[in-house]
Amino acid sequence: MSTYQQHTLEGASPVDLVVALYDGIVRFLYAAIAGVESGDAHARRAAVKRALDILIHLQARLRMDIGGRPAEVLSEFYASAFALILQASQAASAERFEEVIGYVRNVRDAWRQVSVETSRASSVGQVSMAGPAGAAQTGNAPQATRWTA
Repeated sequence: MSTYQQHTLEGASPVDLVVALYDGIVRFLYAAIAGVESGDAHARRAAVKRALDILIHLQARLRMDIGGRPAEVLSEFYASAFALILQASQAASAERFEEVIGYVRNVRDAWRQVSVETSRASSVGQVSMAGPAGAAQTGNAPQATRWTA
């Protein structure tokens, strides 16, 4: 990690750190795709491991005791994403990795919106983070939903 990246993360809000973790998942999944396309199974597996490590970290940090239904939905999303990444890796399928990237980006964008709204609220002295307003899943495809702050 560069010094610039380290300083950027040190001043980041908790929500911005979550967004950075999602960005890391996407980055490692693209590295896995590069491994698939180049036929480098070792590179694919190393990238998949890093993406899965981030998912495990996010899952472990969920506060089910205070998070309620939104925490349950995120837990289900992480479990689904984990399984889909393993399936994509086993099949060495760039298309399946792309599918997971789409799901991760949807949820990442929801967190980014929380960050923007939280920043906006804090600039006027009204920080009140309510968490997600709701979440839904359709089949095996985790979907991002509207988050409010």
